[in-house]
Amino acid sequence: MIRVEGVPGLYAKRFAELETQCSDDGSCWLGPLRQQAMQSFEAQGFPTTRLEEWRYFDLGPLRKTELHHVHDRERVNLRRETLAGYHVHCLPGALLVFVDGYFEPVLSATRSLPAGVEVRDLATAIRMQPDLLGEHLGRYAQVERNAFVALNTAMLYDGAFVHVPRGVVVDSPIHLMFVSTGTRGPTVSHPRTIVVAEEGAELTLIEDYVSTTDDVYFTNPVIEIALAPNARLEHYKLERDSKKAFHVAGMAVHQERDSRFASTSISFGGHLVRNDVSCMLDGEGAECTLNGLNVIGEHQLVDDHTRIVHAKPHCTSEELYKSILDGFAEGVFNGAIVVAKDAQKTSSQQTNRNLVLSRHALMNTKPQLEIYADDVKCSHGATVGELDEDASFYLRTRGIDADTARRILTYAFANDVLGRIVIEPLRKTVESELFAFIPVGLDTKQPC
Repeated sequence: MIRVEGVPGLYAKRFAELETQCSDDGSCWLGPLRQQAMQSFEAQGFPTTRLEEWRYFDLGPLRKTELHHVHDRERVNLRRETLAGYHVHCLPGALLVFVDGYFEPVLSATRSLPAGVEVRDLATAIRMQPDLLGEHLGRYAQVERNAFVALNTAMLYDGAFVHVPRGVVVDSPIHLMFVSTGTRGPTVSHPRTIVVAEEGAELTLIEDYVSTTDDVYFTNPVIEIALAPNARLEHYKLERDSKKAFHVAGMAVHQERDSRFASTSISFGGHLVRNDVSCMLDGEGAECTLNGLNVIGEHQLVDDHTRIVHAKPHCTSEELYKSILDGFAEGVFNGAIVVAKDAQKTSSQQTNRNLVLSRHALMNTKPQLEIYADDVKCSHGATVGELDEDASFYLRTRGIDADTARRILTYAFANDVLGRIVIEPLRKTVESELFAFIPVGLDTKQPC
């Protein structure tokens, strides 16, 4: 029996339920994977601030929160009208909605997908496609390296499965919306997403985390991405959780020859937010781009840990993470670039820039390079600062008041990342969230 401080038996009970019902939902073949993950989680437990990788992320509030898993009989039937205000305005393409960890087909639509493309809930894929799923599930997100990945894998039940066949291009974005309702008290969910892009395939994927409540809950998502040679994936993550929520996420990407992966992560919500991103460039000519923007205030904390491994020669990576911190907010950036011994001709650039708007806010940044090859071009850098007084003075001499000048400069700081969002409806949604944080009097609700 698992004993976790603050919530004894919670995860052991859920694990036992999944093992018992596996013959009914067709998931018994996951038994060894779940068992290995549960053993790993039991051995690791929740990390503490005594561990270097978690020194700024105190999980005490999470351990003290009495959570429970939502069951089928407790599921909330949300109306489309309830979610209308959370949708990305005018976004075309397929939509999969998950409520408190469960797929909701009534709220979803897999429209206009090319032939052969599969976008479905993971529970169905587990039952219908065990062979294809088994090739990738649990292969890239390592349970031994991260307790929360282990916990997600042990609790594995539902989520999303995206498969794009060889040479197929999906023009419209695939939107995955994960909704937490809080109507059953403090809940916990563990959505798992598997994305498989075969050789030459191209797609755009949006992970979107929203809440219809201002209360406490815990979301523990993991996404695994497999990119075959010459595959392309444009990935976005938009985190708009409750300001009282716990959000601990993991992403593991495996890239083969000449594949292209670009990810932009935007965080506005959450009380404690952690993003662990791991990218393995395992084929010559692979390219990886990671962008991030955190806009937080009050007592929020966002902790970004990234790790890009250049395992083969002639690979390229670029990383730009920015944070805007107000109130008593705290940010963490820990980015590692690892260049293997045989990964010659590597090109890698890592940048972390942070804007502190309050004397109470705090930013901790630690860019890292581990280089074992001798013919590489790598750089990294980090800055933490306040608004440019000269720029503010310039705007004020043009008749702009101090508050408006402050907002304009804050928006300009964020715009470097916003400009990298190539999907216009998504960029407008992000700008709307940003303008709510720094109101500038602009109308972002425009017709499609």
